[in-house]
Amino acid sequence: MTARTAAALGSAALVLVASACTSFYEVPIETPIQPKMDVTPFQRVFIAGFIAGGSEDVDANLETVRLLRSQLRSKSSLRVIDADVLPLADLAREQVRPETPAAAEAPPAETTNGAGTEAATPGAPASGEPASGAPAAPASGAPASGAPAAQAPPAPKDARAPADPQHDVRIKDEKDLEPLEGIFANVDYWKKLGEEYQNPLIVTGTVLFSPHARSGFVQREQEYYDSFGRRRVVPVRTYMERKGFILRPKFIFIDGRTGTTIYSESFREEVLYSPQQNTPALSSYFELMDRLIPSFLSTLSTQKVKGSRILLK
Repeated sequence: MTARTAAALGSAALVLVASACTSFYEVPIETPIQPKMDVTPFQRVFIAGFIAGGSEDVDANLETVRLLRSQLRSKSSLRVIDADVLPLADLAREQVRPETPAAAEAPPAETTNGAGTEAATPGAPASGEPASGAPAAPASGAPASGAPAAQAPPAPKDARAPADPQHDVRIKDEKDLEPLEGIFANVDYWKKLGEEYQNPLIVTGTVLFSPHARSGFVQREQEYYDSFGRRRVVPVRTYMERKGFILRPKFIFIDGRTGTTIYSESFREEVLYSPQQNTPALSSYFELMDRLIPSFLSTLSTQKVKGSRILLK
C-alpha cells in the first residue's frame, strides 16, 4: 500500500467519523434589495395609462394598467388609486395637434350683372352704373380693356377633407411614438392631474407589443435508438421559421406634486414559438410581462431575495 493510498483512506475515515458526530441543518435567509427610487414622499400611486401600439389583438394600455395595479396592491406599501384608464394616445394627439390658422381675410363681395361677376370695390358705383368720367362697359358683355373675366380657380380633383386629429391612428413602431412622447414633458398637465388625485406618484409611459417573425437555424435535441436498442440524444441544427412577439415597455415615473419626471426605465423582451405551436397574443403578452414585473416592482418597493444556508452543529 503506497503512502498516497493510505492518506486517502485515512481522510475518508476521518470524514465518516466527523459526519457521524455532526448534524446539519438548513437556515432560510432573506436578503433585502433597496428600491431604485425614493418613494417615501408619496402615499399613493396612480397607474394613469400608456401610449400603446403594435398588435391589434391586445389592448396593451388597458392590460398593462390592470396588471401593474394588481401587482402593486399586494407587493407595495403605496395605496393604489382606482380610476379610469386614461386614453393617453388620444390625449397626446390633442396636445401635438397644430393650432388652426386664423381664417384668411374674406375677399371683397361680388356683384353680379349681365356682363358677368365682378368684385365690388369700396366707393365704386352700383352694378351697371359707370363711374363719373369713365366710359360705360360694352353692352355685349365683353370685359373692358380686353381683360378676361375673373373666375374662381377650379377645385383640385383630389381635394379631400382635412384629416381629423381625433382619428385613432394606429401606432406600429417607435417612429409613430416619437411625436406623441412630448406629453410626458408637459409639466402643467401632470401637475394638474396630480392635484386631482392628491399628489400621488404617477406611473405612465409607452408599451409596444408587436408580432415578430424570424427564420434561421435552430439547435434542438433529437433522440434515436442505435442497433443495440440504446437510447441516444444528439443535437441537430434545423432551419425553422418561427413567429412570436416583442414587448417594449417604457415606464415613466412622474411626481404628481410638480409634474416633473423623476425616473424612467425601458425594457425589451422577445418570445418565439415553433410553427406547430399556436399561442394566443394575450397569453404571450402576459408571459413577457411576467419577466418584467420583478424589475418594475424593485423600482418602487423593497424586494427580498430568498435563499438558504447550511450550518453545522
